Parts: sequence; structure tokens; C-alpha cells
Amino acid sequence: MTASFRYNENMRVFISHSHADDALAYQVAETLKQSGFDVWDERQILPGENWAARVGDALERSEAMVVLLTPAGLRSKEVNSEIGYALGNRNYSGRVISVLAGPPDEVSQDDVPWILRRLRMIRLPEAPSQNMESLGQIADALAEATPALAPAH
Repeated sequence: MTASFRYNENMRVFISHSHADDALAYQVAETLKQSGFDVWDERQILPGENWAARVGDALERSEAMVVLLTPAGLRSKEVNSEIGYALGNRNYSGRVISVLAGPPDEVSQDDVPWILRRLRMIRLPEAPSQNMESLGQIADALAEATPALAPAH
């Protein structure tokens, strides 16, 4: 599949990540939005809103999850909690995509929780210039879980 097709615009995608990885999460979110997915990210939380309630609502309303597995993400209690929610929820069935991001000596498949090793996994290269193609692979992996719509105009 290529980026010339728009995917199920009704599929809402939650990006699970550590706050240390905000820049990468926003890059992934923009790539998925350009591919036609409805992506929720924490930038939608307004000052003064209940952060935990908004995240919980987004998890309940989403149907797919992209998990950014970086050194910080692997240590994050919030990321682990979000993964547990998605794996236990039928709405996410077959639509949890793990993304290994970081130097291989800092983030290896051995560091990834065993259950995620059984699911679709994408490795982002260390060179940011190579990330665009890899980010497209995330959209393609989600698209495999949902039918394509008409080509984008």
C-alpha cells in the first residue's frame, strides 16, 4: 500500500509514548493523519483539563495503538499501562503496532515485553533522514488491519 490511498478515516489511533519522546510522537501523528487516520494525541488536551480523564477517554474511543518503544518508553509506567489496556480490549484486536526507536544497543528486541514481540514491530532507523519511509510503514501496518477507501484526491 502506498501513501496515495487514504485509509479508514473512522479508525482512531492512540499513540502511546513517553513525554521524553513527544517530538517523535508528533512526527508519527502527522504522518498517520496525512494517510487519513484519525489520530489522538495529547496536544488535544487543553490547559486546566483533567489529563488522566482525557487520556482514558481517548483510550476508550481508539481502535488502534502505536507504541513508541524507546529507552524512556520502555521504562514508562504510563506506556506499560496503556499497552495493558490495549491488549485487553477487543477494540484493539490486531491493531497494536510496536515501533522500536533508538540505537540498537539501547533498544533491542530483547528489551521489549514478550507479548509485544509477538505483534507487528517496526524499527525506526537512527538517521532522521530515513525516518519518513519507516513512518510510512506504520501507516501501512495499520492499513493492513482496515480496508482502504478510495484514492485520496
